[in-house]
Amino acid sequence: MWQNELKELFKQNNALLNGHFKLSSGRHSDRYFQSALILQHPQEAARLAEELISKIKKNNIKVDVVVSPAVGGIIIGYEIGRALNVRSIFTERVDGNVLLRRGFSVNKGEKILVAEDVITTGLSTKEVIDSLKTASVKIAGVVSLVDRSTGKVDFGVPRFSLLSLEVKSYKEAECPMCKEGSKAVKPGSRK
Repeated sequence: MWQNELKELFKQNNALLNGHFKLSSGRHSDRYFQSALILQHPQEAARLAEELISKIKKNNIKVDVVVSPAVGGIIIGYEIGRALNVRSIFTERVDGNVLLRRGFSVNKGEKILVAEDVITTGLSTKEVIDSLKTASVKIAGVVSLVDRSTGKVDFGVPRFSLLSLEVKSYKEAECPMCKEGSKAVKPGSRK
């Protein structure tokens, strides 16, 4: 049910864009999920967070802290943390490195849930996980609204998404839209 409902929610909010896009991963695609257009509505963000929480609770995953990559994962991560009554923090990219900033920290042994809006190659999520490795925390799971990889990306922990579908993406050198002379637009947060 959630697959179709979330697809419809993206359409209703003009959040499923068609065109020529450069993704955060650097790959190119003719479709882009702009989840911020849905998450700008607090009632929708809360409802989506609750659905993701039901998946982690059903699998007995315990969470002490939700960590999200900036910018895309912040809102859904915050909503999950609010609903679970746990801290919600985010990482930022500084000089190419993903770090906890603004005084955010995690404590040894804490169970971390990584929350993301859209996963394509999993690069941002992996960078968040890698940034926490020296803190001796336990990565309890990964959640996302959309999984563009249809489960192909393995984080070594349980992962859940509300919408899983394969949307083609291309290396820039192999992009058919580039070969036709189209210029990619970069709507995401990573420059």
